Amino acid sequence: MTGDAPTLETRCRALMSELGLGRDEDIRDVVPLTGGVASDIARVVLNDTVLCVKFALPKLRVAEDWQAPVHRNRAEYAWLQVASAVAPDIAPRLFGRSASQNGFAMEFLQGSDVFLWKDALLSGKSQDGEARQVADLLGRIHAHSAGAGFDRSAFRNRDDFDALRLDPYLRFTATRHPDFAARLRSMAEQLYAADTVLVHGDVSPKNILFRDGNPVLLDAECATMGDASFDVAFCLNHLVMKACHRPEMLGILLGEAVDFWRAYRDRVSWEDADALGSRVASLLPMLMLARVDGKSPVEYLDQEVAPRVRKTALASIVTPCGSVQELVAQISNNFEELIRDEN
Repeated sequence: MTGDAPTLETRCRALMSELGLGRDEDIRDVVPLTGGVASDIARVVLNDTVLCVKFALPKLRVAEDWQAPVHRNRAEYAWLQVASAVAPDIAPRLFGRSASQNGFAMEFLQGSDVFLWKDALLSGKSQDGEARQVADLLGRIHAHSAGAGFDRSAFRNRDDFDALRLDPYLRFTATRHPDFAARLRSMAEQLYAADTVLVHGDVSPKNILFRDGNPVLLDAECATMGDASFDVAFCLNHLVMKACHRPEMLGILLGEAVDFWRAYRDRVSWEDADALGSRVASLLPMLMLARVDGKSPVEYLDQEVAPRVRKTALASIVTPCGSVQELVAQISNNFEELIRDEN
């Protein structure tokens, strides 16, 4: 039908041609991949090479109305290039990007030695130092980007970061909690103004693969110069969410969170590590609250667990902690107390 939007397969074929990777007859298969809310993703078999192709979506696949600029795909590709410079032995191979299509192609990660960190955490099989490895890699990238010679030109994306992270996670959540709105909005403004390191913006176990025992960070659509505390708190929040989801593993998973912070702290060279830790401790409970009442609620928290997370988060916002270790202990105590009271 004339005027219909091109299919994902059509876009993939056009991208292969534009990047000079192959002709139509070289493409053996195009398979849409599910799970992403921010991009159309496909596995493309090009002769004997398997590629992953991504195109940014203008409207995210969530219940709330969540619009986002499609040129963020450029920042994601640039972030992957930085990761390749910092850790060339483990970063995925890149094959090119199209500005006109807001899409790019990279290596498709597969094999018996590849697993998703989220799956390992939820199944209880992730206690082999993965948190420390992710934290160390993240710290290396942050430290690299804080250097005087780092090219920031591709990462002047604070408005995109605002649209994808600060507004849906902090300002939107503020509308659901008027008594805490001033604190949430103030945090959003502080993060918007920061420009110290290259922030990934979505350091989540669902975006982290392990290959040959090494972490591979993907999906940096929110990449911008910003405050390192966001990436750290964002990842720690996912560990906390999974600990709440699996109360029988609460101690283990919160221990992973502490291990993450300690490994990351060892890489902090651009500012006082304790000051950074204090900012993480202030932001983390706000992100906990956002994953219950924000635009992107955690899909695996049931109706019994979500209220516990909300109460635990609010308690930690009311009584702020000065360090990550202190906050993790407070979260553990508050969550366990809620479970005891319910029983």
